[in-house]
Amino acid sequence: MKDSFAYQKGYETISCMVRETFVKVENRGDRELIFWRADNSYVIFYHEQDCCETVEIVEVIGNLEDLIDTPILVSEERSSKKEINYDSQTWTFYEFRTIKGSVTVRWLGESNGYYSESVYWYDSRTQKYIPREHRIYQ
Repeated sequence: MKDSFAYQKGYETISCMVRETFVKVENRGDRELIFWRADNSYVIFYHEQDCCETVEIVEVIGNLEDLIDTPILVSEERSSKKEINYDSQTWTFYEFRTIKGSVTVRWLGESNGYYSESVYWYDSRTQKYIPREHRIYQ
């Protein structure tokens, strides 16, 4: 299966979630989304707060329960950035699909344009985090 995008310097692709089965998915206060595996390893989506930016989940379309106890078939990220009156907005969409259904998670990052509005993710199994700045789209 071809990765939807790749990373520099040995970073994992989001495709590392494809074919994985998770036993629990948690939305923690619209600031973190955590996918738990049976061995207690996890993949977490989050933003490292710096100063004057906000990055949070604004909408979950679908049922997170559809992502539990069945392999992930599709795990994709899309984003777009927009400048508004000297401020910046970044919309990041994550699409997850299983045979049970699909879930889209919409994140919104806002700042004055100087601070990161990116969603990061970390895989505890590989102990690697993947900041947006290191992603190369194919």
